[in-house]
Amino acid sequence: QVQLVESGGGLVQAGGSLRLSCAASVRTFSTYAMGWFRQAPGKEREFVAAINWSGGNTDYADSVKGRFTLSRDNAKNTVYLQMNSLKPEDTAVYYCAAVFLQTLRPVKFPGAYDYWGQGTQVTVSS
Repeated sequence: QVQLVESGGGLVQAGGSLRLSCAASVRTFSTYAMGWFRQAPGKEREFVAAINWSGGNTDYADSVKGRFTLSRDNAKNTVYLQMNSLKPEDTAVYYCAAVFLQTLRPVKFPGAYDYWGQGTQVTVSS
């Protein structure tokens, strides 16, 4: 069983930055692909960013490309989502997800993930 704990959410003005962290309680963290998804009120959960097991490959939703950066530190069992130039439309609950998978390509589809965190709220004011 993998437990994921997100942190770093909060309230920020448009144009500001936040860094989300996701800490995983698993000894073999480096064998897991990781992803971030978000869900705004009244909307479906959507893909934000993903990183493969080694950290060598990342993928981003078009809406966040150039503004968000996903990285991982396998020694600390943690992934980081750096969010810059935030917009009000980025407001959502952000979820971290993990799947035991060692492929080159990051995983974009929420159904492929086996483990999810509890979510952290990000609110961007205009």
